[in-house]
Amino acid sequence: MTTESRGGGVQGLSSYGGQAVLEGVMMRGSHTCAVAVRAPDGSITFKDFPLGSLYRSRFARMPFIRGLFVLWDSLVLGVSALTFSANVQTEEDEPIDPRSMALTLLMSLALGIGFFFLLPAGLSQLLESTLGWHSWWANLVEGVFRLVLLIGYIWAIGRLADIERVYGYHGAEHKTINAYEAGAELTPENVSEFPREHPRCGTAFLLTVVVFSILLFSALGPLALLPKLLSRLILLPLLAALAYEYIRFTARLLPYPWARPLAAPNLWLQQLTTREPDEKMIEVAIAAFRKMRAAEDAAAPQESQDVPAPE
Repeated sequence: MTTESRGGGVQGLSSYGGQAVLEGVMMRGSHTCAVAVRAPDGSITFKDFPLGSLYRSRFARMPFIRGLFVLWDSLVLGVSALTFSANVQTEEDEPIDPRSMALTLLMSLALGIGFFFLLPAGLSQLLESTLGWHSWWANLVEGVFRLVLLIGYIWAIGRLADIERVYGYHGAEHKTINAYEAGAELTPENVSEFPREHPRCGTAFLLTVVVFSILLFSALGPLALLPKLLSRLILLPLLAALAYEYIRFTARLLPYPWARPLAAPNLWLQQLTTREPDEKMIEVAIAAFRKMRAAEDAAAPQESQDVPAPE
């Protein structure tokens, strides 16, 4: 997830972002999105497609609303990018149906909400009803448990070989955007010198949602089990909106040394969700970025890039 920020060598606001996919990278601008994937034969395969005018509307820039828009945008574009990358890798006669990929991701999302939000809430209720804990302490334990689950899950799946490669492409994507925002020439040698952490990463968003959930849910006081579970579901959009605005705010303050501790936990967590990419991964990320930029220039060469883009 990416919001606009000032790059050291870039005039104006940069709103480019992206996402790692299977053996590839998706890069997104204001008008177009491009995916570059390393095919089994070693070549790089591309796909780009235009984005609708809704992406540049006032609705997409409204505070708090824009965070929810970016989440939905990330899901829709992510399905398309993952479907394309999977088809390139499998080389099957019958391509994977995007609807099947969307259904799989929606099921994964539902399981994730149950695992990371409803399960800790059930634990909180158990502490209150069985052990007689005060609701404030039970809610605090719920939040800490949720945070441990998130970090543990990210660490565990990162040990899988396929996911480790996705994390490598994630690092390549960050390095490429960092290099662009610093005004550096996009060559593998130059890009490799930049950090693989980025202050506007989706990892930062997940961590911020969990931390904010501790504060918000602790303020609700004692609730019965069903209202407690429903509150976790109903308040998720609010948590997402607050987290997005916070990330946007801290990213703008990073040039000031006193504000860097605000982003430090998010950057630290990216040590788990990124890997140092090899040269071939960086080549793919640069290729995706250049493809996206060329399509952007062709679509609207005179317009500025000022719309949030997912990373």
